[in-house]
Amino acid sequence: MSEVIWSPGWREQQINKLRLQPEEKQWDLVIVGGGITGAGVLREATRRGLKVLLVEQKDFAWGTSSRSSKMVHGGLRYLGSGQIGLTLESVKERQRLLTEVPGLVKPLNFLMGHYKGGFPGPFIFNVLLTIYDFMAGKRNHRFIKTAVKDFFAPGMNSTNLKGATQFADAVTDDARLVLRVLHEANKEGGVALNYVSAQDTVRENGRVTGLKLKDEVSGVSFEVTAKAVVNASGAWTDELRSNLGVNAVIRPLRGSHLVVPSWRLPTAYSVSFFHPKDKRPVFAFPWEGVTVLGTTDLDHQQNMKKDASITQEEVDYLLEGVNLQFPEANITEKDVISSYSGVRPVVGTGALNPSSEKREHSIWDDQGLISVAGGKLTTFRLIALDVLKGVEKHIPSLDVNSGDACIFKETSAIDGELVKKSGLSSYHIKRLEGRYGAAAASIVQQTATYEAEGATCIAKTIATTDTLFSELRWALENETVVHLEDLLLRRTRLGLLLKNGGETLFDRLKPLCKAILGWDEATWNSELSDYKQLIVLHYGLPSSASPSSGLSCAGAQKASQAAVAL
Repeated sequence: MSEVIWSPGWREQQINKLRLQPEEKQWDLVIVGGGITGAGVLREATRRGLKVLLVEQKDFAWGTSSRSSKMVHGGLRYLGSGQIGLTLESVKERQRLLTEVPGLVKPLNFLMGHYKGGFPGPFIFNVLLTIYDFMAGKRNHRFIKTAVKDFFAPGMNSTNLKGATQFADAVTDDARLVLRVLHEANKEGGVALNYVSAQDTVRENGRVTGLKLKDEVSGVSFEVTAKAVVNASGAWTDELRSNLGVNAVIRPLRGSHLVVPSWRLPTAYSVSFFHPKDKRPVFAFPWEGVTVLGTTDLDHQQNMKKDASITQEEVDYLLEGVNLQFPEANITEKDVISSYSGVRPVVGTGALNPSSEKREHSIWDDQGLISVAGGKLTTFRLIALDVLKGVEKHIPSLDVNSGDACIFKETSAIDGELVKKSGLSSYHIKRLEGRYGAAAASIVQQTATYEAEGATCIAKTIATTDTLFSELRWALENETVVHLEDLLLRRTRLGLLLKNGGETLFDRLKPLCKAILGWDEATWNSELSDYKQLIVLHYGLPSSASPSSGLSCAGAQKASQAAVAL
């Protein structure tokens, strides 16, 4: 009997099929990389009738796609540099996502202060935004001259402030966006496997015809064949290409962020400002009930096989910037809940300043290996279509121009009586529908069951977040969770939103993981230990350690330095 897609045991069943059944080794297309780009290619390829396999060496969205700045930009930066076409595409894709998944991609107002002698001035900025809004088909900006500090952005630096411009873009939960896209592809017959790495290509007569794969959980290796192979591994693009003797092209750039409680820096807008040290744009923005500060832009020289980590230099940089912009806030390291760092897969051009590198995507065809790198979260659908255009010559039956442009299928509204029984607000229903699509009804049903049983302590939101305990259970049952970090850092974002990676949840999660995933006591203890160490080394601060980690401050810093040096 076949397991339900992504349920416990399904992953192992699929790997056994790939290893042992000849017909399961043959695919139209195999994709390497489970970030937003790979997920987008899988989505677009499956709906065009291709038999497609996607493999990810770690977990889905493990890399850049869970550690971005969360922004769904229309491309204002592109407009400023004269890239009209790219801006228009970005604006249209932003609007598409706002329309298709309103509970997952949400409007976010931005606020840019204009200071005497500073750049940009309100006139020039207004001209750019007028064009920007024209592309979106809606006026979304205005100049604010008074009450900026007292009302729009409490505590904002008002020295020499001429006023501020309010404009609109959007924000999302990047990891959940990846998972929603993958779920849509699953419905179309796609197969997506996490913790399966591509070790090398398989070639015949000088052309790539498949991949050598390894299950990172069991350690078993096997091969699959394909009419075409897509390398969408982001910052790791060069690893697979290097086996073909191709020169490296990726310049990995690290962007780091700090997460602080919203009460310490309340922001209704994403406040944009230029850092006084290097004039780079930095943001302080509301996200999932916290305030995020970011981002940096540095050459990433840490071990690419490890989670990226913020450095003390970056911590100091972000705190300096936010305290100059909000001088009364006095944000310190003690206020930080967590940090996260992502590695941007930028195609290097030799620019001395990392921020000067172009962010557009590039595509290469190396002996049948179609590689893609660069680009933005917002335009993942367009990037996927460009990739498939490169695949067309290897799969003549593929028609990229076929089908509609809808990424997410419409789902039926959740029964009103069920919603009433759950006690959830319309805001939460919309949020669940955006994040889980048709599966939102199952989560609401579970919440209603908790309510009926009087178990309100686990039915409502967890701590200061909007996450329901029901979401944790559903993810364990339906989203191929292999490690504890998958659940707390990507299926939900509780590891970022709560102190010490959400340690207050561990006692409640233990019986769930045992019952649903079949973990025994030793497995739970091992997973918990690994997760705590991960939080200390890669999601905390270099100068301090989690009290529950068992590492002293000095020990944590030494371990962190060792992780960076590896």
